[in-house]
Amino acid sequence: MSAVAPFGRLSRIADGVYAYVQAPGGWCLNNAGLVVGAGASVLVDTAATASRTAHLADQVDAVTGDGPDWVVNTHFHGDHVFGNGRFTPRATVVAHEGTRADMAEAGLGLRGLWPDVAWGDTPLTLPTLTYRTDLTLRLGAAGPRVELLPVGPAHTATDTAVWVPDAEVLFTGDVVWSGVTPYVLMGSVEGSLSALARLRALRPRVVVPGHGAVGGPELLDRTEEYLRWCLRLAEDGLAAGLAPLDAARRAAPGPYRALVDPERLVGNLHRAYAELEGLPPGARIDVAGSFAEMCVLHGGLPECRA
Repeated sequence: MSAVAPFGRLSRIADGVYAYVQAPGGWCLNNAGLVVGAGASVLVDTAATASRTAHLADQVDAVTGDGPDWVVNTHFHGDHVFGNGRFTPRATVVAHEGTRADMAEAGLGLRGLWPDVAWGDTPLTLPTLTYRTDLTLRLGAAGPRVELLPVGPAHTATDTAVWVPDAEVLFTGDVVWSGVTPYVLMGSVEGSLSALARLRALRPRVVVPGHGAVGGPELLDRTEEYLRWCLRLAEDGLAAGLAPLDAARRAAPGPYRALVDPERLVGNLHRAYAELEGLPPGARIDVAGSFAEMCVLHGGLPECRA
């Protein structure tokens, strides 16, 4: 395992809106967000380990005084949800109904992929408030609206984007990436492209991706460009009779060699192949086998610097 990455930093990106960015943003180094109104606040996602969540909580407390009132989980992956318990029972944990079901099924399984990580005490804390179509959280009578938008299947079968319209700030979860390789093995290539079109229509001024540096709407464009490249590789690979791993080997390192965690290409190709062959977006796929092939492409277990 490589050196542990530094803790993140909570930075103000608009009036009452903050982003917590953990560089460089690879495996289990996710971003979080905070929206503060008059007497109420919303935390968007948590962190993977107990120590990282404690640091996030300290920075949130410095702004809010007593922690958030709601914690929104954008999807079920452990780096975004393992810290939920640090903020309850004061905060209500909110997620899409499908995200809650996937969290319950996945449990703490992510920890088994990297047993040497100092995970600490991260009890599985499921959302107690779920939604299906959309949900608006109002931070006081005159405070900002925080809109929860279902945009999956994209990164997973059910993803939530968090839109703060007054500030024109968009928290995308792992539907959008910045300097980090996108990952759609558990979601959908075509679904991600549809989600990106919907998010672009919001005309955000600031985009906080699930991993990597904060930017603007260009982050949506870069994520889309990568996914369309994957789709072309899958089409060519299928036509040539290549398995996803062989197609990834032939393409690597490709034009996206500078992105963090490029080995994700083979997982993305597994999803793209499956959809081109008729698998519905978001339908289950052999995650364990695809991850094993990512390890082959990487030359060993991918680095987790959490």
